Amino acid sequence: MTRPAPIHVAALYRFARFPDPAALRAPLLDLCAANGIKGTLLLAREGINGTIAGPVDGIAATIAHIRTLPDCADIAVKHSDAATMPFHRLKVRLKREIVTMGEPDIDPRSGVGTYVVPADWNALIDDPDTIVIDTRNAYEVKVGSFERAIDPRTAAFSDFPAWARAHRAELEGKKIAMFCTGGIRCEKSTAFLKAEGLSDVFHLQGGILKYLEEVPAEQSRWHGECFVFDERVSVGHGLAPGTHDLCRGCRMPVSPEDRGSPLFEEGVACPACAATSDAAKRAAAAERHRQVRLAAARGETHVGAPAAKR
Repeated sequence: MTRPAPIHVAALYRFARFPDPAALRAPLLDLCAANGIKGTLLLAREGINGTIAGPVDGIAATIAHIRTLPDCADIAVKHSDAATMPFHRLKVRLKREIVTMGEPDIDPRSGVGTYVVPADWNALIDDPDTIVIDTRNAYEVKVGSFERAIDPRTAAFSDFPAWARAHRAELEGKKIAMFCTGGIRCEKSTAFLKAEGLSDVFHLQGGILKYLEEVPAEQSRWHGECFVFDERVSVGHGLAPGTHDLCRGCRMPVSPEDRGSPLFEEGVACPACAATSDAAKRAAAAERHRQVRLAAARGETHVGAPAAKR
């Protein structure tokens, strides 16, 4: 029996100048739809960001089109495979920022921290004089992080500037190493710190995903798994699928330990939301989970309400 070809996944971003991002949306959306692509792409005046999945040829055609956009000819793309489609829908959205920091004067194209390739990252963060900062949100950090990394405990990336300003005295004069999932948040966070007058700033080129792809597990300083924003939920070394699921009640990652908790109810609630999930929410989640199981039994995918039309 011939096995179906794996789904190809491509994560990408590029800070570029798009004078009219709205004009770029329809051709990109139509091309993705024609090639069986699902996932999310964000367009803004500052560039493009997103993760998409689909057949290898479809991904290749989409990336080729993206490379024709202004200043995107050499856009970096992180590739991986998935056994099943990790997205339910295709979304190409217009945004004010491709990653929301809420600091309109920060432009990563004008100056960011020093890039550090994965092969050199261990030496940097092993240095006791280096402050290591995880720029992701608290729920992501809980899934996994680097040794000695500081967790700012942010709920959203837009909280990072306030945290950095509140801890400025601790960062002053230090060597600062920052990282995030794919690199985009570090582009802005290092640009922000430099704009704040902190000059000795570094960030992991390609993010955690590139590190896990290139650095052997036996040499790794990474502990746990890396949360990703799709149905894979988390990945490990070599970008192999992780062990986490997603709570359908609150959209938080659920670990194997969480699934063993008496507060966990599949498709309904987890330890993170059980106390705040009222009867109406639980009933709605339970009905959705029932519909998902019925669809699976029919060999279909239940995705809820259809996405808004263009």
